[in-house]
Amino acid sequence: MGKFDAIYDDYMKRRKAILDMGGEEALKKRKDKGQTNARERIDMLVDPGTFSEVGAFMRHRQHEFGLADKLVPAEGVVAGIGKIDGREVVVLSEDFTAMAGTFGEYHGKKFVWACDFAKEKGLPFIGINDSGGARLQEGMDTLESYGWTFRAQILASGIVPQIAVLLGPCMGGQAYHPVMNDFLIQSKPNGYMGIAGPAFVKTQTGEEIGLDKLSGWEAHAVKSGCTHIVGEDDAHSIELTKQLLSYLPSNNMEKPPTIETGDDPDREIPELDDYLPDASLRVPYNMYPLIASVVDTGSFFEIHKHFAPNVIVGFARFNGRVAGIVSNNTIHKMGGLDCDASDKLARFVRFCDLFNIPLVTLVDCPAFWIGSEQEWKGILRHGAKTLFAWAEATVPLVSVIIGKSYAGAHYAMLDKSIGADLCYAWPTAKINIVGAETAASVIFAKEIKQADDPKAAAKQRIEEYRTKYEHPYQPAERGYVDDVIMPHDTRKYICRALEILEDKDVARPWKKYSNICL
Repeated sequence: MGKFDAIYDDYMKRRKAILDMGGEEALKKRKDKGQTNARERIDMLVDPGTFSEVGAFMRHRQHEFGLADKLVPAEGVVAGIGKIDGREVVVLSEDFTAMAGTFGEYHGKKFVWACDFAKEKGLPFIGINDSGGARLQEGMDTLESYGWTFRAQILASGIVPQIAVLLGPCMGGQAYHPVMNDFLIQSKPNGYMGIAGPAFVKTQTGEEIGLDKLSGWEAHAVKSGCTHIVGEDDAHSIELTKQLLSYLPSNNMEKPPTIETGDDPDREIPELDDYLPDASLRVPYNMYPLIASVVDTGSFFEIHKHFAPNVIVGFARFNGRVAGIVSNNTIHKMGGLDCDASDKLARFVRFCDLFNIPLVTLVDCPAFWIGSEQEWKGILRHGAKTLFAWAEATVPLVSVIIGKSYAGAHYAMLDKSIGADLCYAWPTAKINIVGAETAASVIFAKEIKQADDPKAAAKQRIEEYRTKYEHPYQPAERGYVDDVIMPHDTRKYICRALEILEDKDVARPWKKYSNICL
C-alpha cells in the first residue's frame, strides 16, 4: 500500500460525492422529466475539456435545523472558467438536485467570486439559474449573501457582458440575479421566475392563476419584458446563449468580433425600391424582410422579440462588423412608441454603447403614443429615456429614415440633432414636426371653417403643406439629412458609414453619470 493511498482514497471519495450531485435517484428523476442537470448544461455550453471548476469543496457553516452533517455538493452551484468558441468565459450553473439549489451564504460567495473574477479579468459572465430559492435554514447569512451578490453584479455591469439562462425555477429575491443581467434567456418548458413562489395565487374574483401564467416565459417575454430571448428547451436556450455571445465583445475595452461573411457590402437590393405598399405610408408592412435584406445574410439576431413588438431591436452584421439594429414595425401600432417600446429601445441602445457596438436605425415612426393610458403610465418619462440613450451614446450612430419621422419620435429613433453621425433618407420619407393633416388643421383652422366648402379647402391646404414640407428634401437642404438615397442602395450606404466611423472617438467632460428619467 502506498504511503499516500489513504489520502488519495479520501480525496476520490470527497470528489465523487461532489460529482454525484444530488445522487443517482435525483438525477434520474430530472432526466425522466426531460431536464438536464447542472454539469450537463456546462458541458453543453463550453468547448469540450475546457472547464476548470472553482470552489467545488465549498461548504456551508450552518449547524442548525438539520444542516450540521448535511453535505450540499458544491453548495448547490457549479462555478468555474471555460471556453466558448475559443473565448474564455466565467460560468455558474445552479444544481437543483443539491438541496434544491437553494441560495445560502457560500452559494452566494461563489456568485460573488464569479462576478468579481469576470470583472477583473474582462471575461463574459454566464449564469444558469435553477434554484428553489433562499436557504431559510441559514437565516441572516442567506439574506446578507443576496446583498453581496447584487452589488457584485451591479459593479460588473457595463464592464463585462452578463447573460442569464433561466432553465428552472428562480423565485423571490433570487430572481433579481437574472433580471439584473444584460440579457435573460428563458427556456419555454422549464424556466420560471417571479418575486413570489406559490404554485398558484387567487385573484379578487377567486380565480386561481397557475405558476406558468405568473412566472413562465409568456409572463416575462411578452408581458413584463424581463426576458429577452426564449428557447424551445434547455439545449436550444444554451445554443442561443452561444449565438448571442458571438456578437458581443468580452469586455468594454474591446470591440465586438468581426468575421468574414462573404456578403458583398456594395450589394444592391432592387426589390426595396417597391417595398413600401403605399406612398401615403398608411398601409402597415413587415419590417423583418427589409432588415434581413440589408444586413449580412442570415446575421440578424433579435432581442426582446415578444415584448413591445412595435419596435424591433437586435444584433446583425454589415460586412462582418457587428451593429445593433433599431427599427419600427408598422404592423404593430404603426410603429409608434409607447412606454414599453421606449424602455426596450433605450436599454438596448445603452447596452450597445457600453460595449462598443455601433447602432443603425431604420425609421418609420409616426409619434409617441398619446391618450390617458400612456400619459398615466408615464410616456413622457419613458420616452425621455430614449433621448438620454441616444444623446449619451458615443458609438457610431447611423440613421436611415424610410417613412414617417414626426415630432418627438424623430429624436427617439435617432436624428442628426440628437447624435446621429450620418443620417440618410429614402425619397419616400416624410420628415416634419407633424403630419400634413394635423399641421393644416391648426394653421388654416379659421380659413377652413369659414370656407364655402370646408372639406375642399382642407384638402387643398393639406396638399399644399405636404408639398412644401412633408418630404426629405427640406431637411436635406438644411443639413439635417446628409443625403437622400435610393432604397436599393441602403445596404451600401450603411456598410460604408460603419467603415468610415469605425475609429470614432468622443471626449466629453467628466461626470459621475446622468440623471436619466428612470
